[in-house]
Amino acid sequence: MTRLKHLFSPIKIGTMEVKNRIAMAPMGTGLGAPDGTLTEPIIDYYEARAKGGVGLIITGVTGVDRGAWDDKHVASWKKATDAVHAYGAKLIPQLIHPGPLNPIHPVAPSPIPNPITKLIPRELTIGEIEEIVEEFGEAARRVREAGCDGLELHMAHGGYLLVGGFTSPLLNRRSDAYGGSFEARLKFPLEIITEMRTKAGTDFPIVVRLSGDELVPEGRTIEETQYMVRILVEAGIHAIEVSSGVFPALAWRIIPPMGTAPAWNAAYSAAVKEVVDVPVIVVGRINNPLIAEHILETGKADLVSMGRALLADPELPNKAAAGNFDDITPCIACTYGCLGRALGGLPVTCTLNPTVGREKEMAITPAARPKKVLVAGGGPGGLEAARVAALRGHQVTLFDRAEKLGGQFNIAAMPPCKQELTLATKYLSTQVEKAKVKVELSREVTPALVEKLKPDVVIVATGGAPLIPADILGVNKDTVVTAWDVLAGKVVVGRNLVIIGGGMVGCETADFLADPGDCLYTGGRTSVTIIEMLENVALDVAVEERMLLLQRLRAKEVRIITSAKLKEILDDGVVIVRHGQEEAIRGMDHVILAMGTRSVDELSQRIRDKVAEVYVIGDAKEPRKALEAIHEGAEIGRKI
Repeated sequence: MTRLKHLFSPIKIGTMEVKNRIAMAPMGTGLGAPDGTLTEPIIDYYEARAKGGVGLIITGVTGVDRGAWDDKHVASWKKATDAVHAYGAKLIPQLIHPGPLNPIHPVAPSPIPNPITKLIPRELTIGEIEEIVEEFGEAARRVREAGCDGLELHMAHGGYLLVGGFTSPLLNRRSDAYGGSFEARLKFPLEIITEMRTKAGTDFPIVVRLSGDELVPEGRTIEETQYMVRILVEAGIHAIEVSSGVFPALAWRIIPPMGTAPAWNAAYSAAVKEVVDVPVIVVGRINNPLIAEHILETGKADLVSMGRALLADPELPNKAAAGNFDDITPCIACTYGCLGRALGGLPVTCTLNPTVGREKEMAITPAARPKKVLVAGGGPGGLEAARVAALRGHQVTLFDRAEKLGGQFNIAAMPPCKQELTLATKYLSTQVEKAKVKVELSREVTPALVEKLKPDVVIVATGGAPLIPADILGVNKDTVVTAWDVLAGKVVVGRNLVIIGGGMVGCETADFLADPGDCLYTGGRTSVTIIEMLENVALDVAVEERMLLLQRLRAKEVRIITSAKLKEILDDGVVIVRHGQEEAIRGMDHVILAMGTRSVDELSQRIRDKVAEVYVIGDAKEPRKALEAIHEGAEIGRKI
């Protein structure tokens, strides 16, 4: 505890006392009812984070036109606050108006095309602005009646939501009382704050979320933000949560992907803290309690806001307070389970934590009858299956033919900005050891071994292998290698390379190899060409990560050819067909195949008559992502 004395000290936000300095950042979950009512799964989700020790929970967006727009919502919010309060945490909803994101009636400060919806929102009239101000006031009244401890007003990230649009010169081109000057652009949020204080009481804590710097031409700078926050504090707000960037142009700043710097908004929160005397909360890529402590100790913020870190592990605060850092499930910032699911209209989950949104359903309970379990494969899916099964009381042995655990994560961690995958391998390996799973490396599971050990259950998690189409002319040439072998360090390639396949593996391999030759110490240029049959590349990469990956490929002068099909591999290149025309690309030292994955399961069918229960998970079942492998491992581990 003394090691994290700042992180676990109390603080007051207005009249609200928070027991520690850890806030849960607002995140959409997809767990609510269509009319905005809080459901049992979302209440369980918030309750689990409160039980895990977080001090303050800021809920996902709650529309004043949906979610807090009717008195009927008070009851479900009251149930949520009671659940959270039972563990000493505080709960505040984040109030928003969707504005230009309203799919039926998009509205905005000015009729500027929205890059997300591709629609032109209608400019609000003065009368409509006054009605929305009243909606915010009524929503504030309702959340106070529900027992919430305060509220947060969303004013961040440019104008993808309504209030932030008014404050940003990017989207507010009005010439009336609500636009033009800096002060006029603040008129709308200031009226909202006044109305909320009138309806909910001047003692009801109000937090605002804003971008410290919008980081785009014409956007608001940190100096302007410093001026703005002083006005907001004078208007009666009680704390400020600092983010940065605008959405969607700088989505990767708002939801930083794997490989980006930790706590990169701390400089902006420090600048805000210089000019106000209310608590300042910093958000953005804070997933390590020791870094969080450093931020507080150095005075860059008063609280830290963690989002995805608390998806990955709701018990993070309690584990950190106890000093059990190795037991914290790491957020690897892959965004596949959280943002990726949300963009697909699915409920939120987490690659490393399948219990998100299913907290009660996925509770680990003792097995009715302990069994002898054999896990074939030490990749992420096999490790998770072994961990869960062992925690339930089964006798588990895990075999892997490789020399170390981790499976494909060991290869996937090799390209630039992917090293956090090693955190997942380290965590799962540690937890398997703590659960007393017996691990046998450099040993392959065979039918003979199964017959000898006589397990009750076999879980086949043998993963996948690179797909090498046999019908491609020249595919067996010595100059042909796989991306997997390149990333694993099994082959040395030349300076002129062509990669077949522009998905995640192909693009990340290009990122790993390409060198524009600007640095003389590297000995010269490494030229890489990607051939992709689809119209675009990296379509299987998470949105924010893809933005940065493509930036790096451009900087490294990687040539990308799309809508092209491989016809033949030559001694020094390839022949492709593009738009009905053949084209030869020559002068290549190696051809690198990144054409997908095939399942590797040489075991399950051969042992079904030897074992009562046989399960196949992950890529061994069907090539997909680590999320599916880990989730299947988690479910099988709970089932047996």
